Amino acid sequence: MLLLGACAGSTERDETATWSAQRLYGEAKDSMASKDWAQAIKYFEKLEARYPYGRYAQQAQIEIAYSYWKDSERASAIAAADRFIKLYPNHPNVDYAYYLKGLINFNENTGLLSGLSNPDMSERDPKATREAFATFKELATRFPKSKYTPDAIERMRYLVNSLASYEVHVARWYMRRGAYVAAANRAQYAVKEYPRAPATEEALSIMIKAYDALGLDDLRDGAARVMKTNFPNSPYLKPGGVKREAPWWKLWDPNW
Repeated sequence: MLLLGACAGSTERDETATWSAQRLYGEAKDSMASKDWAQAIKYFEKLEARYPYGRYAQQAQIEIAYSYWKDSERASAIAAADRFIKLYPNHPNVDYAYYLKGLINFNENTGLLSGLSNPDMSERDPKATREAFATFKELATRFPKSKYTPDAIERMRYLVNSLASYEVHVARWYMRRGAYVAAANRAQYAVKEYPRAPATEEALSIMIKAYDALGLDDLRDGAARVMKTNFPNSPYLKPGGVKREAPWWKLWDPNW
């Protein structure tokens, strides 16, 4: 009975066996319109397998990347986008492939601080955010006239502020625990890598406090000079400075 069942299953008819590339593509797009992402992926994959050199196959690959993303299969979506970029570097829609890859990383768990249940901020690295920034930067550099580039640039500005805020948050965490060397290093990294981000102001103040606690007067005074030059009216320069404990949900807000 098991053998008969297996045989019956292996000979089950595939209704798409006689479909043309055009019909497979059309059915897949209909599935996307219905938000049936899994079904869309199946149709696109059949299209690629049966008609690998047709004009629909190339577009199917980028549609697969989008469908995987909407189906919450981030790794598969990025792999599909990367594959399209590698196979068709001169395709008219390759700029969209870069943009889509950037979006996938940009929206990964709302960006930076997913998993805040782990209190050790030093153990988390916002890898997806950095990858999103790198992809958007490549898009803007390679395709400055692309219709996706203006939005990519805006997202890059947001990501810079988010990354700088993340580094300052980690530096602040180290300061509270008396890990002054680590705090100074993270704050210095924020200043060096994201010099125009709003969080630079607080990063400099952390450097001043950390160097002072370590008895490194020259480094402290150097950071203070940079602070006074760039932020002469900073509240951090007032006696006692300011206490700036960011609620975690504000760390992505570039205006906070």
